Amino acid sequence: TEHVMSSKEALGWTLTWISLAGVFAGVIYFALGNDKMIEFVTGYALEKSLSVDNMFVFLLVFTTLGIPHKYQHRVLSFGILSAIAMRIVLILVGASLLDHFHWMIYIFGGLLWYTSIRMIIQKEEKKIELEKNIAVRFLKKFIPVNLSLVGNKFIVPINGIMHATPLLVALAIIELTDLVFAMDSIPAVLSITRDPFIVITSNVFAILGLRALYFLIGGMMEKFHYLKPGLIVLLLFIGTKMIISEIYPIPTITSLIIVFVILATVVV
Repeated sequence: TEHVMSSKEALGWTLTWISLAGVFAGVIYFALGNDKMIEFVTGYALEKSLSVDNMFVFLLVFTTLGIPHKYQHRVLSFGILSAIAMRIVLILVGASLLDHFHWMIYIFGGLLWYTSIRMIIQKEEKKIELEKNIAVRFLKKFIPVNLSLVGNKFIVPINGIMHATPLLVALAIIELTDLVFAMDSIPAVLSITRDPFIVITSNVFAILGLRALYFLIGGMMEKFHYLKPGLIVLLLFIGTKMIISEIYPIPTITSLIIVFVILATVVV
């Protein structure tokens, strides 16, 4: 039987993951000092807030494909594990690019500006158009797609030929979306610190709590009216921080305060 996560359980898990990140921040404080701890906390807060935008996509995907609540956590578990693997590679590449080609900082900063402008002009989607979706078209090159649910299976044999189920389609869309989100969130964290250890750990801790957070606020998504404007301001700030870093480097502690002020304003 598939387990359905209740709101109470989701809250418990969300608090557990946040507490674990807090404990890890304490370990960093004693092992590597105050500056590294502030970098970790800022990176974590940034990642966590940018990943909330991911949840709108999760919700859209599951609604479009009609995937019931009890199978969603299976899709998200696989999605989260592969997202962690993919991000570690992207972080190492991004950090080494910045180390070797200093001018990349302007490209990363410009990328964040571009994302925020795209978010301003983008219309709210109510459903995903499966026929036009890149991930679905890519998946169809390898395996035929059957859009009727067959329990919690990712692939099913039909007349002796393996077909992808809606669960695999959902996973493909979520993976592609995460790749797109990583292109914004990784430069954002690299603007706080170049230390791959801090960037990777803040990313991993933020992603690990994502599934519980999704089940916690999935039903309340519509109430977050100011999330998008908040994320736009956040990305514009981080983009600007990267672009002006040569002339005026903004201290990490200032960044942390600004990130928290933006988030607190959005939530209130």
